[in-house]
Amino acid sequence: MAPIPGSGLAKGLAVTLRTMTRKTVTEQYPESLPELPPRTRGVIGLFEENCTVCMLCARECPDWCIYIDSHKETVPAAAPGGRERSRNVLDRFAIDFSLCMYCGICIEVCPFDALFWSPEFEYAETDIRELTHERDKLREWMWTVPAPPALDPGAEEPKEIAAARKTAEKLAAQRAAEHGEEQS
Repeated sequence: MAPIPGSGLAKGLAVTLRTMTRKTVTEQYPESLPELPPRTRGVIGLFEENCTVCMLCARECPDWCIYIDSHKETVPAAAPGGRERSRNVLDRFAIDFSLCMYCGICIEVCPFDALFWSPEFEYAETDIRELTHERDKLREWMWTVPAPPALDPGAEEPKEIAAARKTAEKLAAQRAAEHGEEQS
């Protein structure tokens, strides 16, 4: 069946009239903050303790907006007769958010979970040069990263958290025992 001439125009006008009769809803942004989805991509946070300076994030970044500087440091042997080791020490970790396209490749390729999405989105600057955030600023964003949702409510506690809790409980028990001996 052939379409009636002008039916597309009539449908478009009907949509326009329907939209015009609805009440508009405008969020007053600075006064009321928007409710963001739980895993919103805002800014990238750096968990510096996990960074091993492997450079994967900088190499995989399509915009080349991640700058990393490091140096090698010699670590003495752990046991007598052992050999010295060397490790990379992070000197500079910066992300230029004026170049970043927020693709998340750097976060995906990080094998040590050092980079995370933070839902913070209010980091506008008047000078474009101030959009290069150094590691101190990236570390500050890390504290706004939400905890990941539980995979299964009936799942057992992850072994890493269980091991950390057991260690903390053991240390607390040792301190309590030492404190009890001091008082005796």
